[in-house]
Amino acid sequence: MGGTTQCDSEGDGGSGEVHTPEPRYLAVGRVLRPHGVRGELRIEVLTDHPERLQQHAHFYLASPNSPETVRRYPVEKLRRSRKVLLLKLGGCDDRNAAEELRGQLVQILFEEAAPLEEGEYYHFQLIGVKVETESGEALGRIVEVLETKANDVYVVHGPRGEVLLPAVEDVVLELDLELKRMVVRLLPGMLGGDNT
Repeated sequence: MGGTTQCDSEGDGGSGEVHTPEPRYLAVGRVLRPHGVRGELRIEVLTDHPERLQQHAHFYLASPNSPETVRRYPVEKLRRSRKVLLLKLGGCDDRNAAEELRGQLVQILFEEAAPLEEGEYYHFQLIGVKVETESGEALGRIVEVLETKANDVYVVHGPRGEVLLPAVEDVVLELDLELKRMVVRLLPGMLGGDNT
């Protein structure tokens, strides 16, 4: 039967050297499972612009459970197949090696991401933003961004406990990412009681 097979990341002669991330990475996909027997991967798309992924020569893979451990892989081939992408990484040459990458996040360097339009931002940029009402009451900081079909929802932890704020114009009045500050208007019932 032989030993285990492992995908070799690039630049270390196949030793699987681990790179500690200094830059920020953006997740653009998630490995669903192997595809075929030659190391191809089925990738769930996590970006609004999958067509831009063709321009990348490398992807950075990390487990969601240990995002600080990132490995760089050269892209050998990337193609679309229905609602998923099929990705062949250098050093990942058989089904067993591909299986080891199941569940990993496929990432790009933040600097390599396409520029956003004015008023757009990445979810990670909101984590830690201080939230206050238009009257100046501190609600806490954003700790998570939930994606729903209608709109994103900001999860804020602070003096009033957990507050859920829909990311809509009627609620979010101002967002300054440089100052890490958001001003919101609380609609009736948002705090579980009368907050008019």
